[in-house]
Amino acid sequence: MNRPYNPPVTQSSLAIEPLPPGQTLLFDADDTLWENNIYFERAIVSFIAYLNHREFSAQQVREHLNHVEHATIKAHGYGLQSFHKSLIRCFEQLTDRPLTQDKHDRIVSFANSIADQEIELIAGVAETLPQLAERHRCILVTKGDLVEQTDKLKRSGVSQFFSAVEVLSEKHEHAYRDVTQKHSCQAPSTWMIGNSPRSDINPALAAGLHAIFIPHDFTWVLEHEVVNPPPTGQHLVELESFARLTQLF
Repeated sequence: MNRPYNPPVTQSSLAIEPLPPGQTLLFDADDTLWENNIYFERAIVSFIAYLNHREFSAQQVREHLNHVEHATIKAHGYGLQSFHKSLIRCFEQLTDRPLTQDKHDRIVSFANSIADQEIELIAGVAETLPQLAERHRCILVTKGDLVEQTDKLKRSGVSQFFSAVEVLSEKHEHAYRDVTQKHSCQAPSTWMIGNSPRSDINPALAAGLHAIFIPHDFTWVLEHEVVNPPPTGQHLVELESFARLTQLF
């Protein structure tokens, strides 16, 4: 697996004390509400072992796969089908062995193993989310394949706590502005909560929102980014766990 990811964060001066009810809380899903990337990491470890490259180290293969995934996502978006394509393409680029049907099926099986995983909520989510939903408006704002993300939400057992669900193709500043406009969110009382600097924290701050950063040790490498300081008048708070949200909200 990748090494634990703990980027430095410049916190605002906001004290950790309860805010009044009626805030709008935008929640990321993967690796914020439930585990996700650890299953991809396990599949990648299996893929690298199967490739068993004679010249490249495991780290070099992984770095090549990162580049392949970046290109595949641009062309095909997020989700397991995109991950399938990345593994196949990486195998084809790094080996001179023919890709037989048996090899193809074996590689695809690494990705398919992810779909078979039960939804494992992040520690504190099951107890904390109902409390937050009683006092505030909760909206799920995730990215990825619509069918896959909708299915994960359904299986998670927490769908009833969200007044709305947005599955985006990408999470950037303009996407957040569109979401907040659609749901009549007022920026001074709207908070994006997530684990990804690239998709959750930095674009939300750029869109004029507050942000709560809850790091995950194994955030996907393509989501790594330096966490930006909050603009004047906005707040960025780092919490060590999901459960600590109740101390603020």
